[in-house]
Amino acid sequence: MRLTRWISRARRDDRGDVTIELCLATVILILLLGWMYAYGVNRQAHQKVEHAATEGARAASLARTIATATPLAYQAAAGSMDGQGLKCATMNVNADTSGFRTRPGVPATVEVTVTCQVSFDALGWPGVNGARTVTATAISPIDTYRERTR
Repeated sequence: MRLTRWISRARRDDRGDVTIELCLATVILILLLGWMYAYGVNRQAHQKVEHAATEGARAASLARTIATATPLAYQAAAGSMDGQGLKCATMNVNADTSGFRTRPGVPATVEVTVTCQVSFDALGWPGVNGARTVTATAISPIDTYRERTR
């Protein structure tokens, strides 16, 4: 009898409900803000790698020879990454310079692919580790009427 009275009184008593709701809402808000921050860092890394690929493709398309196009693409992409402050655990730059093999007067392009392994340590949160691979490809035209040294 006493127990049933206590349970019925406890059901009617709503003291402390607002505190519990506020605690739950705060935890959910913190998790949501953390997810938004992580998503923003990820998108920013993608944009920086895309910019590095564009810079690499542009530098390779301005090269005079096929032998200097790939090193110029790497230097431009690495310089772009350093300038933007993105640190890659490993970075790979692949340049398709087959457009240099065409004769002048024929439209040709250079395609550069930049792959960067971004560490989650960049988030600055303790206990968050791992890495994500970000890849971007850019194409830049070679001057159609410029002589191409193969």
